[in-house]
Amino acid sequence: MNRQETETLLKQHGQEHLLRFFDALSENEQQTLLRQINAIDFSLLDVLRSDHTPGAQRGVFAPLGALETDEIEARRNEFEAIGLEALKSHKVAAVLLAGGQGTRLGYNQPKGMFNVGETRELYIFQCLINNLTDVVNRVHTWIPLCIMTSDKNHDQTVAFFREKAYFGYNPDYVFFFEQQMAPSTDFEGHILLEEKGKISLSPNGNGGWFVSLSASGVLEKLKAMGVEWLTCFAVDNVLQRINDPAFIGAVISSGCDCGGKVVRKATPDERVGVLCLEDGRPSIVEYYEMTDDMIRLRDEKGNLLYNFGVILNYMFRLDRLEAIRDQKLPIHVVEKKIPCLDPEGNPVSPDKPNGYKFELLVLDMIHMMDSCLAYEVVREKEFAPIKNLHGIDSVDSARELLKKNGVTL
Repeated sequence: MNRQETETLLKQHGQEHLLRFFDALSENEQQTLLRQINAIDFSLLDVLRSDHTPGAQRGVFAPLGALETDEIEARRNEFEAIGLEALKSHKVAAVLLAGGQGTRLGYNQPKGMFNVGETRELYIFQCLINNLTDVVNRVHTWIPLCIMTSDKNHDQTVAFFREKAYFGYNPDYVFFFEQQMAPSTDFEGHILLEEKGKISLSPNGNGGWFVSLSASGVLEKLKAMGVEWLTCFAVDNVLQRINDPAFIGAVISSGCDCGGKVVRKATPDERVGVLCLEDGRPSIVEYYEMTDDMIRLRDEKGNLLYNFGVILNYMFRLDRLEAIRDQKLPIHVVEKKIPCLDPEGNPVSPDKPNGYKFELLVLDMIHMMDSCLAYEVVREKEFAPIKNLHGIDSVDSARELLKKNGVTL
């Protein structure tokens, strides 16, 4: 589209301000801005005209039990045999969700590049590759690994992996793809400019990974390899076991559409999402959506009924993901501090939320499945998230857990 056609489009959606500085841009900058504008999904803005309060449309919750650690140990040989065979046949690929920056760590680079080592270099990406390589060494074949980056960190991430020689992983089995982006708006619904010739865009949430994978062309490569299942996991949990055969085998043998690793809650009111049922389908209820009764309810053995918190490590049947791909996931509107330009073109670095970002969440993908196996793992062995620099779920706590699990820092 040219300028005139773009102006018409913007007028239809009340976003004419996006061309406010157009005449001050170079020709290349003008063309870039026009391309950005014409790639916007303006239907996102319709969400702002509806009730976007978190949890406003939730259904009726019920507890969902888990395959617990004692039963997993009793059936480990059975599960591992199934999982090992699937992995050897390239039926299961892994997807690493790594589109974010390390901003909360005071680190303005891709989060996976953060060094958690103390006496040597040990990067978050390296921890994850090491964990996956443990499985590769068991099955004696490479596992396809897809790494989702974003517009903000793609080049840095790819360059980092090349610089580090993929931490010993076979680059022929590593596939980078970019997460799709969504515009940010102010509280009145006006799309923000990051620069005079650049719209403020951000990754569209962890629920956008499969649509982004499909659009990238990587999915077709995986299908050509025989992939039937996809696991997905977040970048920040340095202890998680990726594609471990027992988990793979348990999910496949369960007949469920998907599976999710869970940990037993440390306390009834721990601030963690819980795998449960919602209107009879698998779902995740966030801690702030739970009533006091839900938090305290126990079974006849004294165990909490809503007892298993998710750690963002899932496995999905590929054909079920394709079946729901064209069904739109709910859009979550989140208040954020968004650097932008003011109407005069001056940069603004807000110290409090000044607008909205639009996100898709993987928890909604779970709810679109017919069934889900909750698979319990031991917290101290598989859950060391790095959300903060210090305190709970921090670099400090992750380092201590890595040491307890025999990792040299």
